[in-house]
Amino acid sequence: MKALLFRRKPARYAAAVVAASVVPGSGARVGPLALEDVDPPELPGPDWVPIKPRLAGICGSDLSTIDGHSSRYFEPIVSFPFVPGHEVVADRAGPDDGAPDGSHRVVLEPVLGCVARGIDPPCGACARGDLGSCERISFGDIEPGLQTGFCCDTGGGWSTAMIAHRSQLHEVPAALSDEAAVMVEPTACAVHAALAAGVESGQTVVVLGSGTLGLLTLAALRRYTDPGTLAAVAKHPEQRRLARELGADVVLEPGEERRVVRRLTNSLAIGDGPITRLTGGADVVVDCVGTEAALADALALARPRGRILLVGMPGRVSVDLTGLWQRELQLVGAYAYGTETLADGTRRRTFDLAFELVEAADLGRLVSATYPLARYRAAIAHAAAAGSRGAVKIAFDLRNERERTR
Repeated sequence: MKALLFRRKPARYAAAVVAASVVPGSGARVGPLALEDVDPPELPGPDWVPIKPRLAGICGSDLSTIDGHSSRYFEPIVSFPFVPGHEVVADRAGPDDGAPDGSHRVVLEPVLGCVARGIDPPCGACARGDLGSCERISFGDIEPGLQTGFCCDTGGGWSTAMIAHRSQLHEVPAALSDEAAVMVEPTACAVHAALAAGVESGQTVVVLGSGTLGLLTLAALRRYTDPGTLAAVAKHPEQRRLARELGADVVLEPGEERRVVRRLTNSLAIGDGPITRLTGGADVVVDCVGTEAALADALALARPRGRILLVGMPGRVSVDLTGLWQRELQLVGAYAYGTETLADGTRRRTFDLAFELVEAADLGRLVSATYPLARYRAAIAHAAAAGSRGAVKIAFDLRNERERTR
């Protein structure tokens, strides 16, 4: 089978860091990612099944890994060599699948929690349905890996074949296209973030960043919460257009945040230039960028005792946290998914809510371009520059790839 394999090669990793500091995405040209012929992964147990990817998205966390920007925090919970790709719609084939032709489409829920790892009884988080908080991601029947796509035993979506635990698979409705289905996993992240934001009815919410995650979070906030004003910061024209379509009441360009939030919240400004802060501010600021500058903006925009939600993966940053202390702000992370508590108190699986949102908001249209595995360098370069090129989600298309490798 064909697969893009990421190996532990420190010298190539260092080269990727240098190259990507000049041109984002160029870590794919010099780093430890390569297209190889490999054996299909072996099934770790009876509840594991082979699946064949149809589309597999390129995520921001994938780009950080390839460009050498990911934090050393992940070292104990990743195993090498791994095949990236955790945003996956695939075919599952087998005699017990129930489909007339013996195959059907599934979306992968990539978190490798206790059930997938064969750990019984499960940890407290998994028992509650909070899979993203699993305490056993380095133990059990498979090697360490917080998700499929970062575990050497499972394979990943950037390949023609991989494996999954039955508990990880969600059947795709016939009416949903492959492009829509590949958006379900990132949408689940956005749904979890929107509900973790703790938005109360009528509050002012600002979303920093309108890439894939920012746009999906906007859509989730609009559907599953009740903000009074929902504002989005979007750098590029296509992002601004989509932000409006997906529910933003106000769309800002970078640099306008303090002035516009000051007006929206009837606040006063203190200080000048980059140290300007507001007497009031937004009730909730959702950072979907994850950079040092974005976190500094979030700290400046949130009102006293407001809430800042980190959705974009931040890595190592250096930020003055005096305002966090003096204004008694809440700084909260939002990772992955599991089971959510809705406003009426009901508990539902995040992926079920994500399927609903993908269909209702027609999120399959955010898939801007697809590439074969052989063009992985071009695909990753496109994903790294998606916003400036008028694109949102870039994905690998494995449907024809599988025919060629039979």
